[in-house]
Amino acid sequence: MPDDQSLSDPLLALRRLTSARIALGRTGISLPTAAQLDFQYAHAQARDAVHLPFDHAALRTQLAVQGHASLLLHSAASDRNSYLQRPDLGRRLHSDSAQQLRDYAATNPGGVDLAIVIADGLSALAVHRHSLALLARIEEHADSEGWSLAPVLLVEQGRVAVADEVGELLAAKMVIILIGERPGLSSPDSLGLYFTYAPKVGLTDAYRNCISNIRLEGLSYAMASHRLLGLMREAWVRQLSGVELKDQAQVQVLEGDDSANRQANFLLASNPAHS
Repeated sequence: MPDDQSLSDPLLALRRLTSARIALGRTGISLPTAAQLDFQYAHAQARDAVHLPFDHAALRTQLAVQGHASLLLHSAASDRNSYLQRPDLGRRLHSDSAQQLRDYAATNPGGVDLAIVIADGLSALAVHRHSLALLARIEEHADSEGWSLAPVLLVEQGRVAVADEVGELLAAKMVIILIGERPGLSSPDSLGLYFTYAPKVGLTDAYRNCISNIRLEGLSYAMASHRLLGLMREAWVRQLSGVELKDQAQVQVLEGDDSANRQANFLLASNPAHS
């Protein structure tokens, strides 16, 4: 016989399989105290992630230790308030940063195959936690394909489209931006990845491919980089990206994938009746 709690809360079994806020219970017409406090804590984490300063100095130090050159750039947004209130300013480089890239490009007139940008976006926390590990996997793939790389570009107060200007100024065939996504109430550290072939100022989202929710509880580094490599190889051949370029990566458990030890998603479990 099921216990009284199972009878009164049929969603309880599903609650154990998801971080979504279901089957929270109630006290009278309100949420229980524990559920309300948990919601307020998650909301505070999301707000903190948005306002956490971008520790680009620490990232540059770690990149240097790993033998990577880097350049520090800034968007046209002068501070965090401007960045949040004027999204357009985060999509363009500050004039000084744009000139810095022009000067660098003048010493490398042939351009590069791939430019990798790291920007704080709406969660510097995500960048601090995940960008370097994902960067290492992306660079391994780039090396195996023989693609030339620009120094790693760190952009403070940057939004997705700022990568288009970076790529255009460097005459890069392809550009990738790793950026903190808008925090959710259960994911303050979600990293997003956007890929564009032939980047230039003025492109819309239709010309980009997005891989999102990269974090330990979401899409693993191994799977994200695997999917990206498939997109990049196809883009290299077809010379395009965005809505015309489909993600056809096979969903599989990769060697070294940190998701391998997780419980399988019951919604994706194979059904012998449909095999």
